[in-house]
Amino acid sequence: MLRPWKLEIHLDHHSEKAIYLQIADAIIAQIQSGRLKSGTALPGSRTLAAELNLNRNTIVEALNVLLNEEWLVSKERKGTFVADTLPVFSLTRKSGFTMVSNESPKSIFEVNFDDGHPDSKIAPITELARAYRQIFNRKGKWQMMGYSSELGDIEFRRAIVHMLNHQRGMQVNEQEICITRGSQMAMYLTAQCLLEKGDYIMIENPGYQPAWNAFERAGAKLLPVGVDKEGLIIEDMTAHLKSGKKIKALYITPHRQYPTTVTLSLQRRLELIRLSNQYGFTIIEDDYDNEFHFGYRPVLPLASFPELENYVYIGTMSKVVAPALRIGYLISSDIALISKVGSLRKIMDVQGDAIMEQAVLQLISDGTIKRHLKKATHYYRNKRDFTDSLLKKYFTDRADYDIPDGGLAFWVVPGKEVNWTDISEKLQRKGVKIITPDSYSYGKPVNGIRLSYGSLSEAQLETGIKALADLLFKN
Repeated sequence: MLRPWKLEIHLDHHSEKAIYLQIADAIIAQIQSGRLKSGTALPGSRTLAAELNLNRNTIVEALNVLLNEEWLVSKERKGTFVADTLPVFSLTRKSGFTMVSNESPKSIFEVNFDDGHPDSKIAPITELARAYRQIFNRKGKWQMMGYSSELGDIEFRRAIVHMLNHQRGMQVNEQEICITRGSQMAMYLTAQCLLEKGDYIMIENPGYQPAWNAFERAGAKLLPVGVDKEGLIIEDMTAHLKSGKKIKALYITPHRQYPTTVTLSLQRRLELIRLSNQYGFTIIEDDYDNEFHFGYRPVLPLASFPELENYVYIGTMSKVVAPALRIGYLISSDIALISKVGSLRKIMDVQGDAIMEQAVLQLISDGTIKRHLKKATHYYRNKRDFTDSLLKKYFTDRADYDIPDGGLAFWVVPGKEVNWTDISEKLQRKGVKIITPDSYSYGKPVNGIRLSYGSLSEAQLETGIKALADLLFKN
């Protein structure tokens, strides 16, 4: 078979990425560049091994990856060729991240300040796709094609538990966790299984409205608790507890309060635990963005305190891997509650995506997730600092904000009262979308705005922040 040129593959033997994956990605890059066209024959494994001075088994492993991912096809007694139909997840490399090249449908807004979504362009899509495909080539793969536990794949649950115990100071086991399709499903299951009609639940104000909707759907009534520079105001909560109402739970985002990004102080954490034990209400802790922390270490969850008797802890893998990947989890030391959650989950969704759970498990096991988080944290820290420079440039001393130690958003409070509905309408005409404060306020809207930066480019950030400043401070 005629092969008129030599493959250009440069290997980094000091890289954390395995050599066979470097070879696979190098060939993918040449296919995408057009240098390797559909139908082109590749050199044989022995020839390629000799050219790269590598063991032939390493070459075979790289070729198997490309065959599994359908970049190549093997023709008996003829050789290996570039596939005529290439995978739909066409990918390129940039700055050490996996970038998705097929663009999603464009929003009507040039700039969208969302809730604080991660940048999907840096998600480890290649690695996830590779892991997903490799699962189908394992021995005993048919065993995964049947039904599994409604609580989630047991090995995946053990991996999440291991992560929480070692990185977040918790003391839980795989019987105390349920894997869900995102954190909002975890919230809904918790609300339905913990709350009854007539119960009261205390909520942060401002706070996360989709969680409030889940609690109200379960028949509970909301009791707002104010937030200041140290987080939840204990005095407001104590007033509710002494009112005689049947208070069943408290919903809180203590690590980085939504939307203000404030971290609940240690003193208030300890007082909150004492009150929970004294009055018997359950603390529902939503730890929605624990992973992206730019300081020395993230504050440990309330659920890590052994003194806390009644809690539900909710987290997500969606921000770690990709927003479209709906994997969340809820944990509670109350096994009866977990059993109720599993039973309800089975009614609405017999089980989760066991294959995807296995694929993510593989990324956890081979260190991909750890490496991605390290790179992503550096990426978002730089983007946070850039956003801070824009706020200094356009907002000067006319608004109050703190530089967050983590997460993907700023909380900005203008020095004057603002008609946010009017500002929002004017911004939309300029192609900029914001979430107005009434979306996270209980009662009278707060005079602050959550400015996310995770999913926006530097150019979009400057366009959006300048447009906002022009409207806020034009007089």
